Amino acid sequence: MKTFIRTFFSIILYLVMSTAWAEPATDQGKALDQQVQDLKKSVLELNRELFILEEELLFPGNTQVSVFLSMDIGKYFKLDAVQLQIDGKELTNHLYTEREVMALRRGGVQRLYLGNLKSGEHELVAFFTGVGPKGRDYKRGATVTFAKGIGPKYLELKIVDSIAMQQPDFEVREWE
Repeated sequence: MKTFIRTFFSIILYLVMSTAWAEPATDQGKALDQQVQDLKKSVLELNRELFILEEELLFPGNTQVSVFLSMDIGKYFKLDAVQLQIDGKELTNHLYTEREVMALRRGGVQRLYLGNLKSGEHELVAFFTGVGPKGRDYKRGATVTFAKGIGPKYLELKIVDSIAMQQPDFEVREWE
C-alpha cells in the first residue's frame, strides 16, 4: 500500500512538473497554470504528511530510540567510520566522506540510528575508527548503559578534543 501511494504521488508530481514548464498564452492557460501550481502544492503537502505518518507508524514514540553523532573541533581525530551496537546486535555502520566530517566539525549533528527498543536496561557500544594524533590509525570504543522507559530516548555520541591529553575523547550522553 505504501509503495502504491508513493508511486501515485510520484506520477502526479511528474505530471504537474511537466505541465508547469509550458508557458500560458491566454487567460485560460494562466488559469490552468494556477490550477497546476495549486495541485503541485497539494501533492507536496500530502507527501510530507505521508512521510510523517510513515515515521509514526514505523517508530512509535513509546519505543523509539535515536542515536546522534556530533564533533567538537576534531583537531586530534579524523573520523573515518562509526559502528553502533545495542545489546550486542550490530545496528549500523557509517563511512564518512571528507564533506561529512567538515559538516560535523562546523557543528552539524548526524542521526546515526532510529529504531525501536522495548523498555528496560540496554547497552550501547560505539566504535570509532579514524586517524588519531601523529597520523596513527586509531580505533576506540565508547559504552553506555541506559534505561529505556516509556517515551522516546535520545542518545548523543560526541567526539571532543582533550587538550590536556592531546588526544580525542569519546563521550556518550542522554538527552532529556
